[in-house]
Amino acid sequence: MNISTLFLSRLQFAATISFHIIFPAFTIGLAAWLAVLEAMSLATGNPVYRRVFDFWLKIFGVAFGMGVVSGMVMAFQLGTNWSELSRASGPIQGPLLSYEAFTAFALEAAFFGVVLFGRSRVRAWFYLLSCILVAVGTTLSAFWILVNNSWMQHPVGFVIQNGVFVPTDWPAIIFNSVVWVRFPHMLLAAYLTTAFCVAAVGARYLLQGRDRAEATVMFRMALGLAAVLIPLQIFFGHLTGDYVHDYQPAKFAAIEGRWVDEQPAAEVIFAVPDSDGERNRFEWKVPVLGSLIGSGTLDSKEIGLKDFARADRPPVAIPFFAFRVMAGCGMLMLLLAWLGTYCARSRKLNEQRWLLWPVAWSFPLGFIAVLTGWFTAEVGRQPWTVWGVMRTADALTPGLSSHFAAATLALYVAVYGFIFCFGIYYILKIVNRGVMTGKVVAFWNGNAIHQTFNPDPRFAAQRKAAEITLAARKAASRR
Repeated sequence: MNISTLFLSRLQFAATISFHIIFPAFTIGLAAWLAVLEAMSLATGNPVYRRVFDFWLKIFGVAFGMGVVSGMVMAFQLGTNWSELSRASGPIQGPLLSYEAFTAFALEAAFFGVVLFGRSRVRAWFYLLSCILVAVGTTLSAFWILVNNSWMQHPVGFVIQNGVFVPTDWPAIIFNSVVWVRFPHMLLAAYLTTAFCVAAVGARYLLQGRDRAEATVMFRMALGLAAVLIPLQIFFGHLTGDYVHDYQPAKFAAIEGRWVDEQPAAEVIFAVPDSDGERNRFEWKVPVLGSLIGSGTLDSKEIGLKDFARADRPPVAIPFFAFRVMAGCGMLMLLLAWLGTYCARSRKLNEQRWLLWPVAWSFPLGFIAVLTGWFTAEVGRQPWTVWGVMRTADALTPGLSSHFAAATLALYVAVYGFIFCFGIYYILKIVNRGVMTGKVVAFWNGNAIHQTFNPDPRFAAQRKAAEITLAARKAASRR
């Protein structure tokens, strides 16, 4: 086996999934929030909710399209680079991916068009229902992907026949206990990613003194939600750590940076792992805390990486540092969410510029946490593709050349980089334009009339001209 081919194929899949996961992590939460905004708009009649909805719907449309496009390529890689994995696990992974298409994609495809173009063509209750079903579709997509990935992390409900994983218990596969820990953890991560993007835009507008009513709604709703969800996310993160501790001890030891058995075990807060020397450099640790985190007791024995053969150990540095970056982002988001919620309730936000600035720059935190969380889970799973059953080296396509892997890696990075740059450019363009700009469509006798709308005093002349044009068209239509 050419090790460079294996490395390049792994790097290729890591690159494509890193590009892709950014957008589902954003749109899953954003779809749910749009449904909430539409419900609040109908329930209260407050036009602010409607304007905020219309603003974020544009961004959702761009991000959703980029997520679909970037996700298409990942399926092709399973055939080109990982055909042995596809052959062996196809009876399980194939149906799971098809369930995603039949449920999640069906809902999204059927109702996303209504959300984008159907507000004036359907009743208000049906439009709200469409928003809810799009949110349900994005959530179902995450569920089936997590079922698939969780089976690879903790394979159950199958037998091996002629080198093929044959399912014997679909309920065990779908309702795997690991799924019900990892799926809420991922779902909450998506909600928090969206929340901090929304809060960051709201904080930016407040700093600029524009769209104050809409910015205040964004800031308060987003950070209020985050203030509640982050403690819940920490709880599910702990449950995720428990499953890793019980089912993937080598990964757990790598995350902890623990090389030798300890009883009681210390918790390594920071170190520089040295895999060649099987030790940590510049180590800073807290006694006993490792046993408390790992087993919930003060004197448990926690195993180290030296208990496993070198061939069965994951790379240590990536899961070790990625986990700490993820946890650090979570703590920073918790601090900002609680401070922001307190200040939003007790003081005028316009006077809290010391808080608005860090919140305005907090939008990458959720994305960084999601990416580093996936790095921890996936790199920590090595050298297994299907944990304990199929090694990553055995999942590679036989005869695949390193030249082909390098060429497709370069091609994917170039294409994804192009898509990413233009997608971000259009999203930033929408954000820079603000909430109260653009075109509003008015209807008179069933005919669409476009009216430019901007409440900024600088656009008074344009607004007056639009009002005169609209009045003239209405008068003409009466005649």
